[in-house]
Amino acid sequence: MLLQQYKPTRSQLLQLRRTRRMAERGHRLLKLKRDALIVEFFRVLDRAKTLRSNLAEKYKVAEQRLVIARAIEGSLGVRSAALASREVPTLDLKTKNVMGIIVPKIDAKSVRKKLEDRGYGVITTSARIDEAAEAYEALVEDIVVAAEIETTMRRLIEEIEKVKRRVNALEYRVIPELKATEAFIRQRLEEMERDNFMRLKRFKAT
Repeated sequence: MLLQQYKPTRSQLLQLRRTRRMAERGHRLLKLKRDALIVEFFRVLDRAKTLRSNLAEKYKVAEQRLVIARAIEGSLGVRSAALASREVPTLDLKTKNVMGIIVPKIDAKSVRKKLEDRGYGVITTSARIDEAAEAYEALVEDIVVAAEIETTMRRLIEEIEKVKRRVNALEYRVIPELKATEAFIRQRLEEMERDNFMRLKRFKAT
């Protein structure tokens, strides 16, 4: 309890009242922030669910096209085409602000390539190689987006938990203790006033 920290004076009572009002205002703001973070989390979660479904479908398509390419070109032909790429994809890591939380923003470059930029001979390879390459390029792009979304979700969960702990601390410990201490000081002041009144009354009677 906070009773021992305060003397039963009017100035302490006013200070305590201001502290309690600040705590209540902070509690309201933190609850609003928590609710907004939860709404944002579910918005990102819906996007993540959709993306995961798309990833599974794109992976299946990419695997099927790779199997067909291997059947036509052979494993060596597919490997040679894969190693012929001249331009390696790069990731540009930045940050963005989501509800006051810094989350990563990943820009993938040179993932999707034009036919002539893949490095292998167009004439010496079949269209099945092109189809497999296109499918995997699309898959990699979505994987990069998924990584960004998953990280954003983790950061949101961490922030929600942090805000929830603060809300609970204010609601169940700090504010009740401040109210109890405020009531205790108010009661002591009333008792002191009654005592002073009785002493004054006795003094006048003598």
